[in-house]
Amino acid sequence: MIKLSKVRNIGKELERKLQIIGINSAEELKNTGSKETFFKLKQRFPEVCLVHLYSLEGAITDINFNELSEETKKDLKAFSDEWK
Repeated sequence: MIKLSKVRNIGKELERKLQIIGINSAEELKNTGSKETFFKLKQRFPEVCLVHLYSLEGAITDINFNELSEETKKDLKAFSDEWK
């Protein structure tokens, strides 16, 4: 099992928040997916924002969050906007 702290884009604070919502490993994050994880985070931590969603997607796909494709960013932004 890969610790969240060893995953790209996951810092100590995001790791802490993920653990609070029941995601404790990279495998659990990948199985849950970035959108569902973001939704769970948003319910518990209303201050999470689009950058968190980008970070989650980057963590799952092993890409720096600022290097996601424009198409992926557009899709994630549309999803994030639904929860404002």
